[in-house]
Amino acid sequence: MTDTTDPTAATWSLLELDAALRAAWAADTTSPDGAERWAPDNPAWGHCDITALLVNDVFGGDLVMGEVYLTDGAQEGFHWWNRLPSGVELDLTREQFRRGEEIRAARIKVRPPGPLKRRWAEYLVLRDRVAAHLGAELPAPV
Repeated sequence: MTDTTDPTAATWSLLELDAALRAAWAADTTSPDGAERWAPDNPAWGHCDITALLVNDVFGGDLVMGEVYLTDGAQEGFHWWNRLPSGVELDLTREQFRRGEEIRAARIKVRPPGPLKRRWAEYLVLRDRVAAHLGAELPAPV
């Protein structure tokens, strides 16, 4: 799909980006926090932060972060997703939670400037795989 305002810019539908992300998620791009829980039958596991950043690269909007709680009330970590410019919230990795986890205290997260302090290498690998799947370069990080 081509952007009519700039004939050199490639744009994609949400379905195309979702398919590319799902094809790109792997053990080497999952979060090191809990990497032992990543499995081919749960490829979204540990990919919420860098997936949300890539969706933000392509569609803009806000990054949203919430706290993840287990059924026993213990906090397990954090979860990231997107709020698109239209106001629609989009969570492409929510399916990773299969043990009754609950997301609480959602808040807008300001995107860190420049390279991420953690997960930069995984972000770049995922970004390259997604671009290869889509057959074009992704927009520069916002």
